[in-house]
Amino acid sequence: MAILRFEDGTTYTNLEDISKTLAPLNVALNYWTVGNNRETRNLLNKAALSDEEKETVLQALDGYFEEMKQKEGYQARDLIVLHPNIPNLDAMLSKFERCHTHADDEVRYIVDGEGVFGFVLKDKTQVELTIGPEEYINVPANTEHWFHLTEKKRIKAVRYFITTEGWIPEYTETVVRFPQGVMS
Repeated sequence: MAILRFEDGTTYTNLEDISKTLAPLNVALNYWTVGNNRETRNLLNKAALSDEEKETVLQALDGYFEEMKQKEGYQARDLIVLHPNIPNLDAMLSKFERCHTHADDEVRYIVDGEGVFGFVLKDKTQVELTIGPEEYINVPANTEHWFHLTEKKRIKAVRYFITTEGWIPEYTETVVRFPQGVMS
């Protein structure tokens, strides 16, 4: 369940309230089911996945990808699987914990675990959005944001790309005012 937290501690859990707050940034948040396929569910319960297992999960969810290819021109997708036992996980994630933008939309469909996206609103206040299983987010190109994992440090997310270069962070001077790891 998505949770939007403001700097003053106010939280929203209603998707409509969250969407209304993020609307000026054109951030899209939605709920997409992973379905009831037993094999897919079993794979999502595993901490780590082989490349073959990742592809099995991706193929099970490719209905969403096909729709995005046709409607919005997406070209590629992958499944990122992060968990506490990955060597140098903190170093890998640190490049996204600073405020940045991307030239391409950042699109993720969380299928297991959870992550936190932070945003700078138009009035320069900041919010953090924790999203979890079966939640989809599209952070439009050039939207000032940051990302980190919750204290569980576990996530499986399908990432969708318009270009095959992926997301290259372009750092801004904005200082993130939220302490890391508060939303768990």
